[in-house]
Amino acid sequence: MPERTVQLSKEDAETLEAYAQEQGLTVDEVLQRFAASLRRMNVEDIHPEVREITGLVPSDVDAKKAHAQHQRRKHGS
Repeated sequence: MPERTVQLSKEDAETLEAYAQEQGLTVDEVLQRFAASLRRMNVEDIHPEVREITGLVPSDVDAKKAHAQHQRRKHGS
């Protein structure tokens, strides 16, 4: 695995070390997990649950109008 030296302020280094200790991890593990989460963010721009429901409402539906009608029926105005 490639090694990298990272320059951190004393405060950042202490925060990172404290977080790792609280989580029962090493600093290396915290940084590896953070890097993995960055990779996932780039791949998964849309949350899987959002992706799952995408396209359920037909594109010709005026969502604002439908919502306003729903609100009027629900609240009687």
